[in-house]
Amino acid sequence: MKKFFYVFVFVLFGALLWYFFIKSHDYQVSMNVKTFPGTINQSIKYWSNTMDYSEISEQADALNLTQKLQFGDSTHLYSWKIIPETDSTSTIKVYARDADNSFKNKLNIPFSDTDFEKRTRKSLVDFLKNLNAHIADFRVQIIGQEELKSKFCACTTQSTSQVAKAAGMIKDYPLLDGILAKNNVILKGSPLLEITEWDRTKDSLTFNFCYPIEKSDQLPQHKEITYREISGGNALKAIYNGNYITSDRAWYALLDYAAENDISLTGLPIVMRMEWKHFSLTNHWRDQQTLIHLTGSSEHLMGV
Repeated sequence: MKKFFYVFVFVLFGALLWYFFIKSHDYQVSMNVKTFPGTINQSIKYWSNTMDYSEISEQADALNLTQKLQFGDSTHLYSWKIIPETDSTSTIKVYARDADNSFKNKLNIPFSDTDFEKRTRKSLVDFLKNLNAHIADFRVQIIGQEELKSKFCACTTQSTSQVAKAAGMIKDYPLLDGILAKNNVILKGSPLLEITEWDRTKDSLTFNFCYPIEKSDQLPQHKEITYREISGGNALKAIYNGNYITSDRAWYALLDYAAENDISLTGLPIVMRMEWKHFSLTNHWRDQQTLIHLTGSSEHLMGV
């Protein structure tokens, strides 16, 4: 009997030690959503940026982020863990902690609904509302493997954030369109975006904004325009319907598809915007269609 008592005390002491001093969070929230991890990752960052008192303080990888929120004198830390379940569903787990009052929260949470819990739930309900509204506003369809034809193009080059890529294209549109039209250059298809660098931790891009044209010995010269051949080859193709600002959701979907099907990719998309004359930053997804290709890492593998 005495031995059982000592074992009980030892286990209880260990559990209390873990709960108060080792457990990294005060409160946990789980959410099931109908989308893939890339959309969630970008939505967390967008939601954080809408608040003056919030920042993403760390991103270990695309599935694990830490957010810091300042509520008065209290600093709340949300550790986000994104768990893909299927190609179109994910689970989000948020491990919340009050950096200054963690011990107090752990002491009170088992016995009452604390202000910390209420604030955390309110914040995450707001996030989920925004995420679901975003999910309803776009559509991604994976087409599969396709041969991407090479194109000779007139291009400008820019470095921007992911969300600023559309504004960057609009900035250079008058330059390319004006010079090519003025010099009667023959166009050979819709404008496209060739991503040459993509930092998925910093969400930054370097890209060529290009007009496919007919090759000629008498092309107009301009310091901001270069002429180059964009190589074709095997690729994974997706169709994205939605606001062009968030067309990178299809990039993430293609990366997930490639990983699930053991397909090696360059990870650098080629994006073709359809119906360019109707391009805007605000049209509803039914009015905008974009083709996304990820090129393969070898001639035998498909990609965007």
